[in-house]
Order: sequence, then structure tokens, then C-alpha cells
Amino acid sequence: MAIVGRPNVGKSSLFNRLVQRDRAIVTATPGTTRDLVTERVSLNGIPVELIDTAGLRDSADEAESIGIKKSREAMSEADIVLLVLDATAAPHEEDKATAAALAGRPFLIVINKQDLEHPESQIPETALQLVRTSALTGSGIPELRRAILSLMTKEIPNIETAVLTNQRQQQSISDALAALHQARRAATAIIPHEMILLDLYEALRALDAFTGSTSSDDILNLIFTKFCIGK
Repeated sequence: MAIVGRPNVGKSSLFNRLVQRDRAIVTATPGTTRDLVTERVSLNGIPVELIDTAGLRDSADEAESIGIKKSREAMSEADIVLLVLDATAAPHEEDKATAAALAGRPFLIVINKQDLEHPESQIPETALQLVRTSALTGSGIPELRRAILSLMTKEIPNIETAVLTNQRQQQSISDALAALHQARRAATAIIPHEMILLDLYEALRALDAFTGSTSSDDILNLIFTKFCIGK
């Protein structure tokens, strides 16, 4: 999910709000972000890679121009785009062009800086959904999270399908699901983390039959480096 918009509209501040820490540098000077900043977050259990981008504008600065080119590439490749507008000003021509370029794709328009006085402005009609936020105060952030989740579940097609071609594969999946259900029950019952890890290990062992990417040594090393469970 790429967060795009003109400089100084609050993209990095919104990015930090969504990742719940000061990951991106925020200053009052437009054009602070020169490169892509990425962070993986979980929204209601769904992993999302957020991308903070350089502000979209015409620039004679070489470094900023490279960052803007990367921003446009990130926008074109993202599954979801957040187009951030400034509540203190009417939409710029760059905003309108970006909204037009996103027509037909899953995207949200975020009107940021709602804590400040702002004039009435025309919102592009191509918006799938509109959310008003204040990255400074946190107002509207829960609503933004819900809007993102709604867009993810409704607008992004499931382009990958899985077919179980034999009984061995079906058994492996059944074993993995059973182990995950057991881990979930153990977590609900406040069972020690070490025991939950054993259930997760069983699930990964079953899935390893498909990918071969996880070995017993990998899991054991992870368990013993994260938890002290005795010898």
C-alpha cells in the first residue's frame, strides 16, 4: 500500500500513525522524504507493507526528482494507494491528475490536517472512499484503518488459487490446520508461549511438505533463541 500525495500534506505523519512509531522523518519543510520508506504492519491480522513516498511535484533537485520517480513507480505497483490531500487548501492540479490516474484501481482519498481551519474544497469524484484524518491528533486514524481493511477485503481480487492434487497434500493441510487450531485454543487459555510454539512448529512441519523452506533446525533455533524452555 503506497501513501502518495504532494509535499507537506502529512504522508509521513500518517505513515508513522499506521505503523505506531516514528519510522519516517517528519519536518515542516516540504520535500523531506527523498526515498521510499517501507514497513510491514498487521491490520486485523492481515500483513500489509506500507510505503511512504516522496511528495509528487515538479522539482529541479536531482535527488528529489529521483525520489519522485520512485514514488510514481511505487504507486503503479501497489495493490492499494492512499492519496493524501491537505485539508487547508483546495486540491492541486497534481492531486487531480493523480486521482485520475488511479481511476479503476483500489484507492482511498485521505483529507489530512482536519485539526486546522480549512476552506471548502472539491473532492475528486473518482474516490472510492473518503476519510478525514489528523495525523497530528490521531483523529480519524481508526476510521482510516477500517476503510483500508474494507478496501482490501472487497476490492483486491484473489489472484492465487491452490489445488490439492492428492491425499498426501490434503492430509498435510489438515494436520497444519489442526495444529493452528490447537495453538489458538492454547493462546485463548493463556497457555505459556513455549507450549504454543510447539503447536506452531507442528503446523510448519506439515506445511514444509509443500515448500521445503523450513527445516527442523530453523524452528528449533528460533524457539531456543527467543524463549528459555529448559533442556
